[in-house]
This record gives sequence, structure tokens and C-alpha cells, in this order.
Amino acid sequence: MTVTLEIKDHIAHLTLNRPDKMNAVSEALLADVLAAVEQIAASKVRVVLLSGAGKAFCAGLDTSNFQRFLSEDLDELVMTRTHGDCNAFQAFSLALHDLPVPVVAAIQGPCFGAGMQLAIAADIRVAGPEAQFSIMEMKWGLIPDMGGMVLFPRVLRSDVLRYLTYTHEVVSADKALGYGLATELAEDAHARALEIATDIAGKSPSAIRAAKRLIGTVESTTERADILMEESREQRALIGTKDQMETVMARMQKRAAVYD
Repeated sequence: MTVTLEIKDHIAHLTLNRPDKMNAVSEALLADVLAAVEQIAASKVRVVLLSGAGKAFCAGLDTSNFQRFLSEDLDELVMTRTHGDCNAFQAFSLALHDLPVPVVAAIQGPCFGAGMQLAIAADIRVAGPEAQFSIMEMKWGLIPDMGGMVLFPRVLRSDVLRYLTYTHEVVSADKALGYGLATELAEDAHARALEIATDIAGKSPSAIRAAKRLIGTVESTTERADILMEESREQRALIGTKDQMETVMARMQKRAAVYD
């Protein structure tokens, strides 16, 4: 398998598993990611830990795909909506972003092109000291087209997005942190990402899902009244629930909360 999925302690460990190819995105890997995300969505997982096996997170699209694209019906391959409002390439990142639970990415080594668009789908991105980031598509005379243009504007200023897209500059971990491509830096990105995922997994599952929905609303509208009403709706739905009462009791009794 080009992707591995292990569910342990309410955490879905989703790992790109082509270390000999720096986890470059082949058609098989793309399909395996979509299948894994579907499995996660159907589970009671509370958080996802996304990472790449070996020394790279993901070096981008496998260049062996290029020849196939030239021989295929591009309208069918690119223009046909096969996953809701997406083609399969766009669903690769957006399906992960659309999960109802948080996604924490551990990024080491290259995170380029398709890999960058997958990483940007995560709620939180922890980068190791050797991590490198690039919106790489312009190197091949192309543009980002795997959902990145839905997601990049949520974390990057317009001028930074334009600069990185036009130049395909490879950005260091420190610079990525300043731009907003990385949330934080850590000597051991995977260990720190697991620490964050474990912390999230210990919180009220219903409150975490509500928080993700609410933040999504904030990102999709500027209407003050809509945001305030959504705050109220989500809060009203949480107050007095089993998860919320268990959170309160655990705090009062100075113990770890236990959720279903």
C-alpha cells in the first residue's frame, strides 16, 4: 500500500508510504489517500495525524504521471467533477480538509507541489528543522490545481501567495513559519505533532467537532450576524450534553475525562 492507516487511542495515523520515491503522489497514492479519508470519516476517530514515511513529507506529483496526462482525454481527467464539486486531484486535499475532526501534519524534508497542497489541508502543521516548502507547479509550467487555491488564501497574504506561486521558491522551515505555511517548528516534528494530536484526542469530541465547524463558518463568511448566530447555535447544541457534562465533572474531580 502507498498509504498506511492505523487507528490507535482515537487518533488516525495516516502515513504516505512511498519513502523510496520521497512519497511522490502517484495515481495509486492519490486513490489510497481518498480511500483512507473515507474510512476515517466513517469512524469515531477524534483527530488525524498526517505524515510521510522516510525523509520527506511529499516531494510532489510523481513525474512519471506526466506522460500519461499527455495521452489521456484531459477534459475527462481534469474537468469532470468526480467527487462532488472536485475532480479526484482536488479531492486529494479537500477531502482531508473537509473531515469533521482536526488534522495535524508532521512535515519533514521536502513538502512540494501536490504535497504542499495536501499539507495545507491540515488544521495544524508542525515542521522539522530540515523541512522545505514550495508551491512547485510553476516549475513545470503549471498552476496549483489540487485544491490549493481554496486553502492557500486562508493562511497566506495575497502578495505572499502570488510570490510563492509565481516563483516556486523553496522556503525554509523558518521562513515558512513566518509566512504561515507552518504553525510551529519542532526538532522532532512527528513527536510534537503526536503530542498535539494526543491533547486534542483527550478533549470533548463533540466540542472539538463543533469548534472545527465554527471556524469553517468564520473562514467562509464576513457577515457578523451569521458568525454570531453560528456561535450561539453551536454552543446551544453543546450545553448539557453527555460530553460537556463529563468534561465539567472530570475537571471538578481532577481526573481525566472519559468519552464514548
